[in-house]
Amino acid sequence: MTITVRFAPSPTGLLHAGNARTALLNWLFAKKLGGRFLLRIDDTDAARSTKAFEEAIYRDLAWLGLTHDGTDRQINRLAKYSAAFYRLQAAGLVYPCFETEVELDRQRSLLAARKLPPIYNRASLEPANKARWEAEGRMPHWRFKLSRTPVSWTDLVRGPVEIDTATMSDPVLVREDGAFLYTLPSVADDIDMAINFVVRGEDHVTNTAAQIEIFQALGGPVPKFAHFPLLVGAGGEALSKRLGSLSLESLREAGIEPLAVAAYLAKIGTSDPVEPRQSLGELASEFDFAKIGRAPAHFVPEELDALNARTLHAMPYSAVAGRIPQGEAFWDAVKSNLAKLSDAAGMAILVTGPVTPVIEDAGLAEKAAALLPPEPWDEATWGAWTKAVSAETGAKGRGLFHPLRLALTGLEHGPELKKLLPLIGRDKSMARLKGETA
Repeated sequence: MTITVRFAPSPTGLLHAGNARTALLNWLFAKKLGGRFLLRIDDTDAARSTKAFEEAIYRDLAWLGLTHDGTDRQINRLAKYSAAFYRLQAAGLVYPCFETEVELDRQRSLLAARKLPPIYNRASLEPANKARWEAEGRMPHWRFKLSRTPVSWTDLVRGPVEIDTATMSDPVLVREDGAFLYTLPSVADDIDMAINFVVRGEDHVTNTAAQIEIFQALGGPVPKFAHFPLLVGAGGEALSKRLGSLSLESLREAGIEPLAVAAYLAKIGTSDPVEPRQSLGELASEFDFAKIGRAPAHFVPEELDALNARTLHAMPYSAVAGRIPQGEAFWDAVKSNLAKLSDAAGMAILVTGPVTPVIEDAGLAEKAAALLPPEPWDEATWGAWTKAVSAETGAKGRGLFHPLRLALTGLEHGPELKKLLPLIGRDKSMARLKGETA
């Protein structure tokens, strides 16, 4: 059996960290086991869906490295949903409802006042009510008639789950204007695309019971389900008010590396440590539903920032070659001092200049200049040169190294000078030790 999963975002906004985590966990699970990852654009909400957001979905997933094995848009599949609806209608499993939203809100309020669950009372199934509302010219919406019996499955994250559909309202499948809502298209697509594993957030647990009944009513195989806890903020607060700042677009613009985002989203809320990884393949090989905890996963931006830095520190030059024109020696010299890749541009000035030196000890700087060895230089040059300067001046430790760093870079801290010095070169080093901007 080929494992087939899907990610079905709506093009009504930018992908955020929560969406990305859903896509990522699906992708890692499928790729670990040689399966297929399908992208399905859920664009049946014509009023809110836009082409710009759809294009952003493709762009963000590509940036994250989540290649898909097939794609489609739900707007292209309306005929399939109509066929599925008519099958349910022929089986007597959907029925028209005529209550307005105001009337439904009133019904829910009355139930809440009596401390009862807000379950639709199926008033539209009463012939007298139906006849009266039809006579008023009301346009119906359509609901799926649940069995009102327990539905159970073994969840790959949550374990055994049982939900009594008697505790649920019959889900609306089609609105008054004839537009399909999420539930029926999702099931029809999963059957048609042979989706056999549905991996998503735990906010879908309850409607899974209704969807299982629709799978069965349409004669399709019921997939296995995995519902993972949702992301929350550092203090356990909902992320809903921060989604804009947590969009993949905003993370990309902030200079966060896609591999850092992937490693962070893959590991938070699991038994694995949150540490840098070299590739998505490495993350896939480590993926296991058993590692996902039942508690919400805490998204802490400061943790992601720290992981981003550690990811850069571990990156080989081959991973950044197209973005670091200064070459491998420069990357090796500066990467351990980067928080974001954009920081490398500032450090390139230490090599190319101009740098205005800070002369803390003029006497030491003068003698150090006189002792500069001839080129070519390599990483051994720094140690041999500073040893000679120490022997000449008696300076040691901070008294030796701090004045030299200030003179050569103008900075209190920075990259290892044994790696940086050969890149600066003798001419610029000589000028800077003499207090000249170079």
